[in-house]
Amino acid sequence: MTSAKTQQALRDAMERLLSGQPERTDGKLTKNNLCREAGVSRATMNRATEILTEWDGRIASSPAGTLRHQHTSELAELCRKLRKSREECHTLQDQVDAAATVIMTLLAENASLREHAIGRSATVIPIPLSRGHATSE
Repeated sequence: MTSAKTQQALRDAMERLLSGQPERTDGKLTKNNLCREAGVSRATMNRATEILTEWDGRIASSPAGTLRHQHTSELAELCRKLRKSREECHTLQDQVDAAATVIMTLLAENASLREHAIGRSATVIPIPLSRGHATSE
């Protein structure tokens, strides 16, 4: 249980923070700022359970709380998209690696065929014409 003076200090601090007019903190809507704004210890604030319940309810319904929830949702969506993009990137990299392997194999086969073609004779062997064809002489 906390004293009436402590409870009033916490409520006043809550109002200043929620109205955007902090006196002792940066104005972020955190419980650490609530106790610092009220000038009480964290342990003292933690004993003021009724005020903490009120704080949680007001934060959730405040514009800052709504914005925080929206930012959290957006962050979760961006993280999901990032995971999906990374998966797609890995899939595409696997395809690139497979294509590079095929290209290297084709290059090796092409080089082998060129070597084989160079080693072959360049002699042209005439194909005899069949007897049914007349030659012009």
